[in-house]
Formats: sequence, structure tokens, C-alpha cells
Amino acid sequence: QVQLVESGGGLVQVGGSLRLSCAASGRSVTYYTMAWFRQAPGKEREFVAGSNWIGGPPNYADSVKGRFTISREVTKNTLVLQMESLKPEDTAVYSCAATARRTLGVPRTTADYDYWGQGTQVTVSS
Repeated sequence: QVQLVESGGGLVQVGGSLRLSCAASGRSVTYYTMAWFRQAPGKEREFVAGSNWIGGPPNYADSVKGRFTISREVTKNTLVLQMESLKPEDTAVYSCAATARRTLGVPRTTADYDYWGQGTQVTVSS
């Protein structure tokens, strides 16, 4: 089992940057397929970016491709989401998720993940 704790959210202006971290306790982050999801008010939770346990190329939602970067800091047992060129529509609660299931590729649905953090709020002001 793994416990996930996000940090790094906050208020930022349009065009700004934020770095979200998801600290994992228990097994190494390299053991899991991990992802970031977000949920804006009144909307369903949506996939943002993910990284497969095999270590293949990361996977991004079209809406963040070229602006967000997902990575793992193995020495810190942390999943990171670097967010650049932020837009008001990026405003949401961001949560990290993990699964130990040995799936191919990076799953994009919430049902494919077994462990979740509590989320961190990101607000982009215009």
C-alpha cells in the first residue's frame, strides 16, 4: 500500500508557473503507474498526465500537452507536475493517483487507480 500527499498548489496569475509534488510513503514510486488528475467545480475529475511503472514515455491530456511536465524524483520518492503557461481553465483541485496493476500504457480513468492523495488547490487568476 502507498500513502500519497500532494503539495505545491496555490494562487498564480495567468501565464505563471507552479510545481506540484506528490510525496509517496511505502514503496518506491517506481513500483507504481502514477498520474495526476484534476477536478474543477461542477466538473468531473479528469486525467492530466501519467507515467507508467515500466518507465515509458509520459502521457498527457491534450489540454496540457506542451505546458505540463510529469516526472519522478526517485531519491525523494516523489511524483512531480511542473506546470507552465497556466490558464484560468487550469483552475482545479489536483490529485495524484497510483496503481500497482501491471497495465500497459498509462490508464486515463479514475477507476484504474487504487490510491489517491487528498488533493491540492490550484487557482489561476486572469
